[in-house]
Amino acid sequence: MNREFIDAINALEKEKDISKDILIDAIESALVSAYKKNYGTSQNVRVNIDRDEGDIDVFMQKDVVEEVEDDMIEISLEEALEIDPRYEAGDVVEYQVTPRDFGRIAAQTAKQVVVQRIREAERGMIFDDYITRQGEIITGTVQRISNETIFVNIGKAEGILAATERVQGETYDVNERIKVYIMDVKKTTKGPQVFLSRSHPGLVKRLFELEVPEIEDGIVEIKSIAREAGSRTKIAVYTEDETVDPVGACVGTRGNRVQNVVDELFGEKIDIITWSDTPETLISNVLSPAKVEKVIIDEDDKAATVIVPDYQLSLAIGKEGQNVRLAAKLCGWKIDIKSHTKYFSEEAEPITELADEQEYEAELAEECADGAEYEGEPVEEYDGEPEYEGEPIEEYESEAEYEEELAEDADESEYEDEPADEYDSELEEENQPEEPYRSQQEEPEDEPAAQYEDSLEEEIIEIEE
Repeated sequence: MNREFIDAINALEKEKDISKDILIDAIESALVSAYKKNYGTSQNVRVNIDRDEGDIDVFMQKDVVEEVEDDMIEISLEEALEIDPRYEAGDVVEYQVTPRDFGRIAAQTAKQVVVQRIREAERGMIFDDYITRQGEIITGTVQRISNETIFVNIGKAEGILAATERVQGETYDVNERIKVYIMDVKKTTKGPQVFLSRSHPGLVKRLFELEVPEIEDGIVEIKSIAREAGSRTKIAVYTEDETVDPVGACVGTRGNRVQNVVDELFGEKIDIITWSDTPETLISNVLSPAKVEKVIIDEDDKAATVIVPDYQLSLAIGKEGQNVRLAAKLCGWKIDIKSHTKYFSEEAEPITELADEQEYEAELAEECADGAEYEGEPVEEYDGEPEYEGEPIEEYESEAEYEEELAEDADESEYEDEPADEYDSELEEENQPEEPYRSQQEEPEDEPAAQYEDSLEEEIIEIEE
């Protein structure tokens, strides 16, 4: 009977992949619960199972005290000395009380405890197994699809592929085999839950490790990955071995290695670039396939201004800004892209914000001294003789002398400014009409002129006579 019991434990160990010691400990705990259920819950009981023969022994444990208050858990010092004269107050007396059999209820309790402990041990082993595999990829079979969530059979556990971790456009059928990335493992009341992903950048990294032996061996290192699942991925690789081309190792002969990864990702585009510790070189590389003319680095803000040819601007930015967005994620720098024409036109604009207005005027005066046209107010250091239409300068001794010179100029050329004072009266006389014409314009045309009035009167007198 006991030998059959050990054989059953060994068979259960192989089936559940649970250690024999864990199973025996579970059975011991179940027998303790069954004993207390049958003989009293207040007793201190220990069960021992022989690992080889399968013999089961139950021992009662009582504390040695001077005066006994609860005989279920305590024993007097006198009784303890009768068992063994070496006992003292405070020791624990242990003696065998193995029952011949248990009742039906006690046996059912033992069964439930054994099953529960075995299930807990099994869940614990599954959790320990998958928690160590977190961050790896595993091949599973689509078991069922509920709404947008896919449940994948990954062996001992059932993985959960949520809708947020799926790639848009990918479809799956029941019993279809897929590669998934183990993103997280959690303990729950229903056992460990394994959360899977198809959109995580780690999936691309692990796929390259499977396809590229140089990455698996550590010769080529994947420095960074930026991914927009289902559309495009950028991966930066590096090696210290000068004889190895990191990009060529990842691409493979005729592109077979990278093509296998692309096929697993259902046609997702992959850009492989060379990593560099120099920011200018790195930023120039991550914007591939666009060509870069110049990179200007701002170390304080960790930002970079990239100048590209005009015809390369749209390629550098990418569709809806995808190329520059992935490049910024890959290198960790803020990237501002400008075309050649725009950048150098902005750089050529004059800077007029000077610290002081006088400094600005002095700068313009220096330019005028070199031969440039200057239309502002003259400065003292300017020795030329420009046409000056304002107040007379100090080289004229008086205002009258200045006016005479202006008058002479007016006789020789057209003078458009205000005339000098000495010409006011002459111009007024020239502009005003003569007095006779003014009187004629004031008198109506049908009235006789004043000079004929006397002759008319004389004719009238003669007629009357």
